[in-house]
Amino acid sequence: MSDQKVLRILIAKAGLDGHDRGAKIIARALRDAGFEVIYTGLHQTPEMIAEAAVQEDVDAVGLSILSGAHMTLFPAVIEALKRRGADDITVFGGGIIPQDDIPLLKQTGVKEIFTPGVSTQTIVAWIREHVRPRAEVSSDA
Repeated sequence: MSDQKVLRILIAKAGLDGHDRGAKIIARALRDAGFEVIYTGLHQTPEMIAEAAVQEDVDAVGLSILSGAHMTLFPAVIEALKRRGADDITVFGGGIIPQDDIPLLKQTGVKEIFTPGVSTQTIVAWIREHVRPRAEVSSDA
């Protein structure tokens, strides 16, 4: 048994988007790949997502956005994490996001965007390569 920490990943649906099939598929694929996965369900605000990420002590947040509100919701989640001192949580996402918006989202702190058609294996491989466990915070302070 490895002593390496299992990555904890929060999968979230931000905003009013009611389509969560893709998010559920990704959550299942990540769980099957050995990650601990928390799925928040539909209609989460950026504040709710950031709070859940902190409460669940996750290493990464995967956002699924199909509503077209990605330029608002991704930065809002990143800002909400920063306000909670959790800007070391890796944020990645997927959905229907125009190619022209991807560099802008990366400038706001989103580490990667996966568009429709990307395989779950590609996403799993990216997480294994780019997401690291957050620094252990001592509770003895």
